Amino acid sequence: MLTTAARLLDAGDGASVPAIAAFNVITLEYAEGIVAGAERAGLPVLLSVSHNAVRFHGALAPLAAGCHALAEAAAVPVGLHLDHCEDASLVEEAAGLGFGSAMFDASTLPYSANVAATAAVVARGHELGIWVEAELGEIGGKDGAHAPGVRTDPDEAARFAAATDVDGLAVAVGTSHAMTERTAHPDDELISRLASAVPVPLVLHGSSGVSDEGLVAAVAAGIRKVNVGTQLSVAYTDALIAHLGPGPDPRKALVTAREAIAADVARLLGVISTPAPVLS
Repeated sequence: MLTTAARLLDAGDGASVPAIAAFNVITLEYAEGIVAGAERAGLPVLLSVSHNAVRFHGALAPLAAGCHALAEAAAVPVGLHLDHCEDASLVEEAAGLGFGSAMFDASTLPYSANVAATAAVVARGHELGIWVEAELGEIGGKDGAHAPGVRTDPDEAARFAAATDVDGLAVAVGTSHAMTERTAHPDDELISRLASAVPVPLVLHGSSGVSDEGLVAAVAAGIRKVNVGTQLSVAYTDALIAHLGPGPDPRKALVTAREAIAADVARLLGVISTPAPVLS
């Protein structure tokens, strides 16, 4: 069933989970695997299409149509999310294609310009019914805002949220994009301080580099949305390489790769949805 990030984060559509997960979609097989994994786990999910994926395909509409159809037919709530978008017009296009949320990335701009650009997109997004996420700092790999030494300041984050009216905020707490080893250690004490200071849901980017235990702890500390991309691509690519035969038909290998994504999604949803431990 098609839903939105706002409904999921408000624990609507039957989704009373500590946090929701957004998994990056590159091809239709990714989307099929993600939905299959969510149905296997019996938990909601967001299909997240990044601006880079749009560049790869040359357009948003074809992949969006496939994701929309899968979401509508799913046995669990599935929302469509536009990730790391750098073009305000693409947010408007996504709204017209059934997306319920978008992450607008103006992080390479100076702070004041970032605030102004984000506020404008948020205002337009709200007119279109879009839940808008933003982030402080430069987005990138290990040299960006998620580099181990970079952290989001709670006071600045609170001012940014108030100035932009943003609906969700991705925070730099010790994770990094594009990690293929799960060696990142989120700063749970900082997450807790941010959750107290910022009146909107906190988002963890770079979650592929975090262990299962680290994800449970981050959610317990206050993370409400967990983004996963690289981990799925590693599983997909490994399965594809291992099963791609010499013949002209790639479908058997693609089925295996799609199943690898489904298995990872089902497992990670269970991890992210684990209730916080009760401390005595």
